Amino acid sequence: MAITPKSDMSPEVLSWRDPSMDSVQGTETPKDPNKGYIALLGWSVNAIKAAQKFDRRYIVVAPEWARDFCTANNIPFMSWDFLRLDDTSIELARKLKAEGVDVAVPLFEETVEWSGAINSVLLDNPRMYGQSILFRDKALMKRRAQLGGIRVGIFEEAHEKEDIVRFMKRVNQTLLKLDGDPDDPIHVKAFDKAGCLGHRMLRTVDEIDAIPAEEYPLLMESHLDGWEFAVEAWIHDGKIMFLNISEYVTLGYSVFVPATKELESWRDAITKQIELLIKTFDIQFGQIHPEYFVTSDGTMYFGEVAYRPPGFKAFELIERAYGFNAYQASFLVFDPKSTKEEVDAFFPREVVDAKGYAGCFGVYPKRRVVSQLEMPKECIEHPYFDFHELQAPAEETVPERDAFGTHWGLVFFFGDDPIKMRDLLKAQEDLDFYV
Repeated sequence: MAITPKSDMSPEVLSWRDPSMDSVQGTETPKDPNKGYIALLGWSVNAIKAAQKFDRRYIVVAPEWARDFCTANNIPFMSWDFLRLDDTSIELARKLKAEGVDVAVPLFEETVEWSGAINSVLLDNPRMYGQSILFRDKALMKRRAQLGGIRVGIFEEAHEKEDIVRFMKRVNQTLLKLDGDPDDPIHVKAFDKAGCLGHRMLRTVDEIDAIPAEEYPLLMESHLDGWEFAVEAWIHDGKIMFLNISEYVTLGYSVFVPATKELESWRDAITKQIELLIKTFDIQFGQIHPEYFVTSDGTMYFGEVAYRPPGFKAFELIERAYGFNAYQASFLVFDPKSTKEEVDAFFPREVVDAKGYAGCFGVYPKRRVVSQLEMPKECIEHPYFDFHELQAPAEETVPERDAFGTHWGLVFFFGDDPIKMRDLLKAQEDLDFYV
């Protein structure tokens, strides 16, 4: 892709220039023409910065609104609208193939199907598009998991309120609840959204009324009492190259890596589950982000799996803890021209090579009306405090949280004791950041 000279840029375009970019400073790592040419699907400045420090050629495929930033910062760019997957995915695949691209890497949930459709053309593997649908449709995903012998909870689809009512009654009837016993909660989730988006835990039939009609159809799941955790695994030639276990402190609020010794004691069992997942979903390369539950009797249940970077800046936490760039790790295992020797040399040893424990906390305002950001002393004066990404409130009235809601920003910590890290992250839930 041609680079626009600075003299040809308008003042408006130049206003987007980021002086910290290697592409601006002239310090970008030289690209190896014998390695793969990678398309980054979606918008992530951290992924772009990682690509600039890596030896693979790359091109950013993002909506038109990203053009000025890419032009100002000498970033190879192709405009594309990811709103709806349709026959135009073939057009994008052909454009990328003509550009010489070898593989497309999804950066967000919304581009997973796009990457499957594109890679089915670039890699001449038609099955990859169907595989990407399995990663997007949570109901199909769980059915495929069941066919592979993976243990999952009870689940069904809901197209209207009455479907959820029937499911709640059936689940609690199955659990042999008596009159007067409190009902077990159920969970409802969007079929194809990432993380906590659209995720609600329902304890009573009355709570179903709060679900807007436009959120249907939904996936319904039984509640599993147990230890929920996530895994980030990089796969090359069908084998696990690096497996990180992320320990949730409170789902939707906080996570840290590596995990405590208690959770890491499950590593062998977790690894076997990931190997079964790889076999069941026929995963040959890439990076996956599955979630699991371990119940009190030691039974492991599969929650779901994503074929893209996780939320809550987990890639950044992994880099803080281990020192390797997790985006570059993904580029490496996606690249069909990577060698086994190259991949083996890239990754450190799990847990033992970690330099410390990195965690983050998602902040939600506790008040309905706020006027300013005020970092609590208990947070910023703690020796584990690293930095934060919180912004001053744009408006005083705090919107009501929908389902699990979206945090207002993250606070990052780093230290040498996982128990202290866990307790510190839990303690943040009692603090006011917006007053």
